[in-house]
Amino acid sequence: MTDIAHPAVLLKAEWVDVIRKEAMAAEQEGMLQAGQLELIYQQQWFKLLVPKVYGGLELDLPDLIRMEEALSWADGSLGWVVTLCAGAGWFGGFINPEIAESIFADPKVCLAGSGAATGTATKTSTGSYMLNGSWKYASGVKHATQFTANCVIKEGEETVLNEDGTPLILPFVIDSHHATLIPAWKYVGMMGTGSHAFEINNLEVAANRCFKIDADAKAIDSPLYNYPFRQLAEGTLAANLSGMALHFVDLCGPIFEERAKLAKLTTANRVTLMYALEEVKTNLQNIRNDFYAALDTSWRNFASGFESPEELQAVSHTSRQLAIAARESVDKIFPYCGLMAASPDTEINQVWRDLHTASQHSLLTFPE
Repeated sequence: MTDIAHPAVLLKAEWVDVIRKEAMAAEQEGMLQAGQLELIYQQQWFKLLVPKVYGGLELDLPDLIRMEEALSWADGSLGWVVTLCAGAGWFGGFINPEIAESIFADPKVCLAGSGAATGTATKTSTGSYMLNGSWKYASGVKHATQFTANCVIKEGEETVLNEDGTPLILPFVIDSHHATLIPAWKYVGMMGTGSHAFEINNLEVAANRCFKIDADAKAIDSPLYNYPFRQLAEGTLAANLSGMALHFVDLCGPIFEERAKLAKLTTANRVTLMYALEEVKTNLQNIRNDFYAALDTSWRNFASGFESPEELQAVSHTSRQLAIAARESVDKIFPYCGLMAASPDTEINQVWRDLHTASQHSLLTFPE
């Protein structure tokens, strides 16, 4: 098997320079910076999954995930924001075409939101909905043009139920100026994502602002919008963690070379140092190979009209294995980095904090 290329091959050097030059400022200000955003708009990275009919890129899944890994290698916060906001752009395959055309006409379109059903949408007598609720962890909210929010559907005081007796939950897409931002992101990493909360109070919206993530409810008929959302989400998030881990490993190279020169280190110490780094590189590369092999096979056959539950399960399994390997790889070599890696003012510490914060996403917490 040929090794999957390092994500750096997908990004121009000047792009990486722009992204990393502003990474620390993004962390300090709690949002992506002007140069980073301008690059995103120029390259249409927020439109990676938007249907082509609306001016989006509508990338095939393997190309999408490789690009998201590359962006997270450049900077964890930027890669995460692009992944989450581009992922919300995938909803364009299900949103009412008239509304979608208006939303995606904005060259700076960015959809941010939350998958948590922490709001309600009460049907009105005119067929519209009255929305109320608050939603946490909406990455990119400070520059979002639209918010997506999951709501429990209600008729009066009664909750509408599915056939199996569970509450009916549907997502809505709302112009961002109708929501109130709530500063709430106070964690050690991913600070540049601006993953704050937002709330909506007594907002009446038309029924065509509601959509459903279901193959039978899609508005755009293409393999991308037929592919199961679970594996799409698992794959994209795992690639983000992989990109951050590769960034950390890359930074360790020159650090380890300098530490190996320390007179106080024995020959055995030096061997341990360099062996640990090479072992981590090899293991991470092998798991990336497995992940992309499963992803590419699943997508190729799915796009050809053949859906295999076993192949989709392989995507889920290798996504989780890659996420675990990213965490464990970084933790294995972190103790050899010295105090530089413990200083919040250094790039390597920022990458460490970003990865360990992003790895808390519930979708990839467990191996199965």
